[in-house]
Amino acid sequence: MSAIEELSRELAKLPGIGRKTATRLTYFLLKQPPDTVNRLAAAIKAVSTLVRPCSRCGNLSESDPCPICQDPRRDQELVCVVEEASDIGAIERTGEYRGLYHVLGGHLSPLDGIGPDDLRIEGLQTRVGNGSQVREVILATNPSMEGEVTATYVRGVLADTGVQVTRIALGLPVGGDLEYADGVTVAQALAARREMSS
Repeated sequence: MSAIEELSRELAKLPGIGRKTATRLTYFLLKQPPDTVNRLAAAIKAVSTLVRPCSRCGNLSESDPCPICQDPRRDQELVCVVEEASDIGAIERTGEYRGLYHVLGGHLSPLDGIGPDDLRIEGLQTRVGNGSQVREVILATNPSMEGEVTATYVRGVLADTGVQVTRIALGLPVGGDLEYADGVTVAQALAARREMSS
């Protein structure tokens, strides 16, 4: 197999990149100056070597604990549970949340062979148990069938801890048309309705 075919095959393994896009990226890289390609290769190598999951929350970081866990200004009584470390960025960009995180490392999916033991649920139990100062766990799993099942399971696991367990509101996006929304989204929007302030 040629070097071009090998690179195309590896790029095609990335999410959202098919065979044609991988081939297009390969030829794009071949047109770049060698120092540009070398910087990209070095950045990929550095990420795979230096970045590790935080031992407390599971966030991906070069330091352990991660900068969020180390920040004394964060609210130590709030823990937001997300499926993947990449979900933290979406919440942080809002500027509205100042608590800590817990990354499950995926969601429950029996059809794919992913059960509770494959996620960091036991670590979450340890964090909120044993006289910890956590008063609320916010479940921010994705609004998919698997995300809902995962949230329900985690809520059940934490039921006897005395910690308040909440779920982020789900429903229609701002700017979305009701006409084009699926039934599940509309049902979630109705269930999460709130009184309008005057």
